[in-house]
Amino acid sequence: MSCPICGSDTVIKFRPFCSKRCADIDLAKWLNGSYAVPSQRAEDLDADGSQDEPEQQRPH
Repeated sequence: MSCPICGSDTVIKFRPFCSKRCADIDLAKWLNGSYAVPSQRAEDLDADGSQDEPEQQRPH
């Protein structure tokens, strides 16, 4: 199995990565939004940013 970040052989301690560095690079991609899991939720499907209905006011 090869590391999904750099292609080197994996190390059991960091599997599926080869090192802590590659594991951290992958984590950073998730945290900054480079990776995303598709959603089918209605509020996530509004791609153009407009809203058909105004959002309800909620007390603080």
